[in-house]
Amino acid sequence: MYRRFRFAEEALKVCGRKPDRKSRHFTDMKTFTIGFTRKPAHRFFDLLRESGARRVVDVRLNNGSQLAGFAKKDDLAYFLRKLCEMDYVHVPKLAPTKQLLDDYRKRRCDWAAYEDRFIALMHKRQIEETVSKEIVEDGCLLCSEDKPHRCHRRLVAEYLKHHWGGVKIVHLR
Repeated sequence: MYRRFRFAEEALKVCGRKPDRKSRHFTDMKTFTIGFTRKPAHRFFDLLRESGARRVVDVRLNNGSQLAGFAKKDDLAYFLRKLCEMDYVHVPKLAPTKQLLDDYRKRRCDWAAYEDRFIALMHKRQIEETVSKEIVEDGCLLCSEDKPHRCHRRLVAEYLKHHWGGVKIVHLR
């Protein structure tokens, strides 16, 4: 089972690998994360524009909900292009299953169980092999949660950092 690591260096050491300082694979990748709730549109788009990210990578299961307001998929793609000159891509493979999301929202599992189950799901999906690094690099993982500490976008970023090494994660708040 995947162990959570705070730093890629520790993960590489445990796996018996050393970071290759010459390799872009271990040193230069940056990815951002952002949530749209509790942010007015001007703050949300200013954060994205000022971040240096090139695209928003939508990791939500339901990206077309009326409750999403300006972050509804078609509206968001339009606003990103017009206001930030950014691309938009939806990657459902990086979202939890409906069952997992429902279990957490309806309190049938706590956050620790959710984390474990979502990490196991990412492992089963082999996202480190099946998700393109080009999509994640200089991309901003988008979810609804305001803060990253209890959001699956953070888990996605940390999981990829663990498997790819050298990923710098920046949470936009």
